[in-house]
Amino acid sequence: MKIGIVTGASSGLGRESVIQLWEHFGGMDAIWVVARRRERLLELSQQVGVPLCIFSLDLTKGRDLAVLAAALAKEKPQVKFLVNAAGFGKTGPLAEMSMEDSVGMVQLNCTALTAVTRMVLPYMAENSRIIQYASGAAFLPQPGFAVYAATKAYVFSFSRALNRELKDRRICVTAVCPGPVRTEFFDRAGGTLPLYKRLVMANPRRVAAKAIRDSIACRELSIYSPAMELFFLLTKLVPHRLLLGALLAAQTRMRQKLPAARTVTKED
Repeated sequence: MKIGIVTGASSGLGRESVIQLWEHFGGMDAIWVVARRRERLLELSQQVGVPLCIFSLDLTKGRDLAVLAAALAKEKPQVKFLVNAAGFGKTGPLAEMSMEDSVGMVQLNCTALTAVTRMVLPYMAENSRIIQYASGAAFLPQPGFAVYAATKAYVFSFSRALNRELKDRRICVTAVCPGPVRTEFFDRAGGTLPLYKRLVMANPRRVAAKAIRDSIACRELSIYSPAMELFFLLTKLVPHRLLLGALLAAQTRMRQKLPAARTVTKED
């Protein structure tokens, strides 16, 4: 049985990844979709033409990870695509953020992603693909966004190293690093978004489509839009102390207008 596995599949980039896999890869027998909101996964199953195996799980819980591991051990599928899209983030100084939120970002964005990747690897054959959703925030430490940016830097580094480790198995790992993406949160946030974010806001369908194209081409990085390519280049050429100073000033101005610890992205 050939399958894909997509975490964070109930919304945003995870949901779009399921649709893209269905539209472009007819050889899969099913897609296993993982998220907490079962009703969203049931809705998605009515919108695609491939069977979805629904796992309503919280990947920060060990018992829920065990459910997915047991299903893999029982079915022993051939996993052609693994898409790790589950994640969330909050802005605001660490001192103003709850312990649950600050630690939760690390648990979902780093620990759960690593656990799912490790448990799926034994079921991946040659020419399989792993897509890890990082972020443009991975390129540079970000005051006022410290934990989220650090978790995405982990995903960025982990994915690039894993891509080299799996070369002999001909399994390609792609780190996807978009900037702001028009997901449910940004639709709700509306006019409160800074102008620079509104100007570079990306369509999630296009981001997911490019991610899958880059994955098929075995590209280590998938960076959507010229603006994010420029930002990536700047973080390579400009001293980080200068960029951090500019970011700190921008975050200070934003905190004067927005509530502390505001949710900025959620893909589960």
